[in-house]
Amino acid sequence: MSVAPSPSDIFERAVDEGERRLDQSLVELVATSFIAGFTVVFGMVALGIVEGLVEPVSAELAPIAGALAFAPGVVFLIVGRSELFNENFFDPVAKAVEADSWMLRPLVRLWVVTFVLNLVGGGVMVGVFSIEGALSPATAEALRHTATDIAGKAPLAAFADAVAGGALVSLLSYLLLAVDSVGSRIPLAYVVGFLLALGSFEHVIVSVLHLLLGLAFDAQFGVWAVATTTVVVTAGNFVGGLGLVGLTHIAQAMGAEEG
Repeated sequence: MSVAPSPSDIFERAVDEGERRLDQSLVELVATSFIAGFTVVFGMVALGIVEGLVEPVSAELAPIAGALAFAPGVVFLIVGRSELFNENFFDPVAKAVEADSWMLRPLVRLWVVTFVLNLVGGGVMVGVFSIEGALSPATAEALRHTATDIAGKAPLAAFADAVAGGALVSLLSYLLLAVDSVGSRIPLAYVVGFLLALGSFEHVIVSVLHLLLGLAFDAQFGVWAVATTTVVVTAGNFVGGLGLVGLTHIAQAMGAEEG
């Protein structure tokens, strides 16, 4: 039986992975971020398809079925080694801590390029799926309903859900460092994807792309709702992902080394 790595071992793996992410060429970073953006949209559309099918039969089961359908999108991201914003918080910061440097320029470069190209890549697929007849009316209604729910959240509620979503996605990146095989990575990614959708926790890329899908299907909210959601959820993702999970796990590893 293999022994689970210690927090110190996970930290060392995070340093290596963080160095790889920070050292990507601009072309590689743009490409992998773009791929992550359009990949995650498949999970979102799958959620809409399944919820649209299940809703007339059981309104209570529809969100569970939709979350189960969304989760493979996260598996695709992880197995495909694409670059999703927030999923790349823990590793690069571990590298910065190990180097005893703020490393602001490479960190900002990584996060800004990832953020923008995730939305560009996702926006392309939103455009594809918004073509009339590409999706069924039931799917369009389910996606419109999801987007309306996101846009209608009070800022404090959206922030709280974003803290949870940021923590959950960053926790995934931490847990992936504790396993050694693709076979182990797949169920971890699936469970996190399921929980992210089931709890309606906010991840800024997923949330904004949901809003864009909603607008494509005539949801009744405006650009201001998209802008507000982007700012509030990004802030919450940083608090949950970088603060709640990232820095506490780094402190755990450093404390273990000192002990």
